[in-house]
Amino acid sequence: MIQSLTDWLDRIGPRLERAFLEGDRWKLYLQGLGVTLQLTVVALIFGVLLGLVVATIRSAHDQQRPGRRKNPLLGAANLLCKLYTTVIRGTPMLVQLFIWTFVILPAERNKVLVGFIGLGVNSGAYVAEIIRGGLMSVDAGQSEAGRSLGLNYFDTMRFIVIPQAFKNILPSLGNEFITLFKDTSLVQAIGGMEMLYYAYTIGGRTFDYMPPLLGIALMYLLIVIVFTWLQGMLERRLRESDRR
Repeated sequence: MIQSLTDWLDRIGPRLERAFLEGDRWKLYLQGLGVTLQLTVVALIFGVLLGLVVATIRSAHDQQRPGRRKNPLLGAANLLCKLYTTVIRGTPMLVQLFIWTFVILPAERNKVLVGFIGLGVNSGAYVAEIIRGGLMSVDAGQSEAGRSLGLNYFDTMRFIVIPQAFKNILPSLGNEFITLFKDTSLVQAIGGMEMLYYAYTIGGRTFDYMPPLLGIALMYLLIVIVFTWLQGMLERRLRESDRR
């Protein structure tokens, strides 16, 4: 068995050297990792801002008092938001990226920028439903209390409802971050130079795809583990603050 292990190491060693050390190729993986993290963070920020707007509009529409005349502008905005979330959540991410690349922005050469937009718009639809669920989980009496203090709808949401809803949506928001981080690999399909792009490139040069693909799979896994640990630590801190 020891001899078999030695033979396997003798075979795999040169393959690993070609994939990671030869020509300082490890720098390409780090460069791709940097682009992947930028895609994830920027797209999530864009998605959270877009999702917050959509969730606020939909919540405001649903919370209109029965028996009173409905606001037509709010109704139209709510219809657009429902159409947006339905279309985005009902179509594959890769198809959306292709539409952004070849239909909406065919002249844009910066494919990472296209990836930012595509991932952000996609994430916004899911974040909108996450936030809307969090807003609905807050007792309606909290909103009524804000109104009784003279706050308008948006100030009530900003200072009273959203801070309470954040604790409820944190786990789902963390899961969305992890999903978005892994989905950045799809940007390679439109020419975005992230981790998978460099793994394919190195595999093509060495005629050996196994080491680079396993290498980036390990990088994805380690970062997801670290983020999951940080998310759990933040959730514990929030629970401790609630007890106090």
